[in-house]
Amino acid sequence: MARIVTNRRTFLSGAATLIAAPAILRHTRAYASEPTVKLGFVSPRTGPLAGFAEADDYILEGVRQRLEGGIANNGKTYQVEIIVKDSQSNPNRAAEVASDLILDDEVDILLAAATPDTVNPVADQAELNQVPCITTNCPWQPYYFGRGGTPTQGFEYTYHFFWGLEDVINVFLAMWGASGVEKTVGGLFPNDADGNAWGDAKLGLPPALSGAGYTLVDPGRYQPMSNDFTNQINLFKQAGCDIVTGNMIPPDFGTFWSQAAQQGFAPKIVTIGKALLFPSVINGLGARGNGLTCEVWWSPSHPFTSSLTGESAADLADGYTKATGRVWTQPIGYQHALFEVVANVIARAADLDDPMAIIDATVQTNLPTIVGQVNWSDGPVRNVTKTPLVGGQWQMQPDKSFDLKIVTNAPAPEIPVTGTLQLLN
Repeated sequence: MARIVTNRRTFLSGAATLIAAPAILRHTRAYASEPTVKLGFVSPRTGPLAGFAEADDYILEGVRQRLEGGIANNGKTYQVEIIVKDSQSNPNRAAEVASDLILDDEVDILLAAATPDTVNPVADQAELNQVPCITTNCPWQPYYFGRGGTPTQGFEYTYHFFWGLEDVINVFLAMWGASGVEKTVGGLFPNDADGNAWGDAKLGLPPALSGAGYTLVDPGRYQPMSNDFTNQINLFKQAGCDIVTGNMIPPDFGTFWSQAAQQGFAPKIVTIGKALLFPSVINGLGARGNGLTCEVWWSPSHPFTSSLTGESAADLADGYTKATGRVWTQPIGYQHALFEVVANVIARAADLDDPMAIIDATVQTNLPTIVGQVNWSDGPVRNVTKTPLVGGQWQMQPDKSFDLKIVTNAPAPEIPVTGTLQLLN
């Protein structure tokens, strides 16, 4: 079966059309002795969200080694080519490179990870161009509702696995409820896809906190990369906020936390999504990183193993540290799991030349991975399946290093607690 060599770009006109128009032609696989499945992988390797992709090179090296012999499917062995693109932490760039992967590289399956800024535009391009797409590392509400999904109508080509805002709310409430602090919470929500979802008056933190007896002080959306949080700090001080929460990129939290110290604002608990996930961020804060709290999606303590390599979570984390000299970071597990899932889909698809056969195999996935079970028949909405979430606190060790202790596992008791919550000084 000969490959169609005409470049899809010749059918499209104008630079804007390259990103907006669906692909008119699907490529036909060139059959040599070993046919190839092309995967396109997009993540924020540079820019303010680069912490999410810090371990990508390590994960990709391990996956390529594991798949070096190919994947068996229907009596043939398919080689796997992975083409990597950097979203630069920019949604427009994410859409552009996803379009390039579809139209120029003619990938069979798109993969993307790390926040709505990368995941959503990649998934949108896949849906538009009718290319199977699997994504992770983004709460499901900004992924799903942020792309126009509804409870009754989902998407045809794009599938996602991660936890949701209801899970992070349960984790935060479990941490705070055991602390004994006053139930007045300052909210820090940026004007971006994540911040708007977390701060949404109907689907986000506000109604859940109110229902649990908390008072939320919400100063409104701030612009990402803001250099002044004085107004927010003054409001939190006036309201007597013992708790601060929200969803921020690392540079924004660094600015807020520094200005809070300068202006004498000392909450007892600070629980921030996104910004506080990474050891590099906490180390950069020095002593003021001690005691900060966040959600924990994955850790060496998680009792799961890889379906691809047989490694435990501890094995994967230790391997990363030995290879790089750096402390493990949460996205390691999900980036690895993304390739577990796609390898399993490739092995089970009835016809790898047919995008709908790939979609059918994706929908039928029921796979134990290094982050937990991935099963699209058991999700909150079509196209989404959830994985477990717990809560953690960065605690300084005697040698001045930081360890992320799991301090609540109420929503996922199968994941062991490794520490006790301590209030900030």
